[in-house]
Amino acid sequence: MIIGCPKEIKPQEFRVGLTPNAAHEAVVHGHTVLIEAEAGNGAGFEDADYIAAGAEITGTAADVFAKAEMIVKVKEPQAVERKMLREGQLLFTYLHLAPDPEQTRDLIASGCTAIAYETVTDASGGLPLLAPMSEVAGKLAPQVGAWTLQKANGGRGVLMGGVPGVGPAQVVVIGGGVVGTHAARVAAGMGADVTVLDRSLARMRYLDDVFGGVFKTRYASAGNTAELVETADMVVGAVLIPGAAAPKLVTRAQLPGMKAGAAIVDVAIDQGGVFETSRPTTHEDPIYEVDGIMHYCVANMPGAVARTSTIALGNATMPFMLALADKGWRQACEDDPHLLNGLNVHAGHLTYYAVGKALGIDVMSPSLALRS
Repeated sequence: MIIGCPKEIKPQEFRVGLTPNAAHEAVVHGHTVLIEAEAGNGAGFEDADYIAAGAEITGTAADVFAKAEMIVKVKEPQAVERKMLREGQLLFTYLHLAPDPEQTRDLIASGCTAIAYETVTDASGGLPLLAPMSEVAGKLAPQVGAWTLQKANGGRGVLMGGVPGVGPAQVVVIGGGVVGTHAARVAAGMGADVTVLDRSLARMRYLDDVFGGVFKTRYASAGNTAELVETADMVVGAVLIPGAAAPKLVTRAQLPGMKAGAAIVDVAIDQGGVFETSRPTTHEDPIYEVDGIMHYCVANMPGAVARTSTIALGNATMPFMLALADKGWRQACEDDPHLLNGLNVHAGHLTYYAVGKALGIDVMSPSLALRS
């Protein structure tokens, strides 16, 4: 198979879809790998690294899209990239379609087959291709939140760990999954007073067993959430419903009751965000203010640490990428139902129920898509 990796063009996105190591593995498996010139520079990989791995360097993204049978990326294809997709081409990347009707329509119209990293599952019910970036984003959330809290950035001017005689920042993490757990650990490590909200009693028991004393847990009822948000210096939104739009858990009406200059970090912004007032921002212009509350809503947070993120993502995606290339997408998905769960679009049809429900679009079952 001809595997193509274009340079990411989303603003301030420095990751790359294939590492030289992944390219080498694909070449060893007998595939041709095309890398757009300078695609890996942002993550610290030079064209020479890919050439040494056996890949070919192409001059433009148009060349990659025109020649490749499978496109491997990091972020969802931007409008100009979607125009280059063609019928029968395989796209393997993050998509986050539920809050993005325009992208969804374009992918359906292209006739391509699109497998989304974020909905591929594993035997334990986890999301193995989302987890590495969730870990990175979770660890980054308190770091960027602490920066947002600085007075020069519009925040309350509160130090995460306080100092002797002055209490620490009050941090609330909504969601106790991968993102929330890592956010809570780092925030607590910075000295903050941290509470994690979750609806799963089993998850809260696990967090208490493993991290008891490091941070607290509370049940994520509407009342508890409202109470804790009002007293928080920082609130981290870390709720994920696979493939679906994130639920709105904090409304605009609640913002005036919060501390002036408090920071919101919405890690769920890729799926629409858990705060009613959230809208996507970029690393170049990451924060904005609504009703005195500072919002950090960068939609590609892991891109800030591009090298770490690229290697971590490559480690997770490589086995699936090789299976798709070695077997073709149909056989690979037939052999692995967890990979089939990643199928979001095929041949002019949406194939993921949660996205269809969110956008009001009819859905073809993935099993039917396998036979079409």
